[in-house]
Order: sequence, then structure tokens, then C-alpha cells
Amino acid sequence: MAISQELKLDYPCRWQYKAIVESGVDVHSLVVAILDEREFSLRPSKNSAQGKYESHTITVLVHSDDDRKTIFETLKKEEKIKFVL
Repeated sequence: MAISQELKLDYPCRWQYKAIVESGVDVHSLVVAILDEREFSLRPSKNSAQGKYESHTITVLVHSDDDRKTIFETLKKEEKIKFVL
């Protein structure tokens, strides 16, 4: 039996996304293109054991549930981003 819990957040708030890309991808340029003129911070996180992939933490101010989910979906659709958490 799955229990669905809705996330309760006080907006606006800072939200973090984890983006996993192949090594060598210019993540900063990707995020600038996706978030347009929104302010964000980008911090490298971990590299895979073989060095093929890198993860980066993207922190951005979100204004609503829809805003948070839209950014997530937009990051997911970017072909150079392999996975988003």
C-alpha cells in the first residue's frame, strides 16, 4: 500500500536540484540557458568512480509548487543532463 504525502513548503524558498552530466559538459552554461535570468548557485558535488560522470547541485529560489516542478521538468528534458534529483 503506497501512501502519498504532499510536500508542504512555504514559498518562496530555495530549492536544490542535483544534476548528473557527463564529465566535460559546461554545466554553468546549460543552467544559465535553462533558468534564463534567474539567480542561482551551482556547486560541483561528486564524480563517478571512473570519472565519466559529474554531479552538480543547483540552488534556485522557487516561487510555487508549479515553479519548482517546471524547473525540474526543464532540467530533465535537457539532453546533456543525464539525470536530475
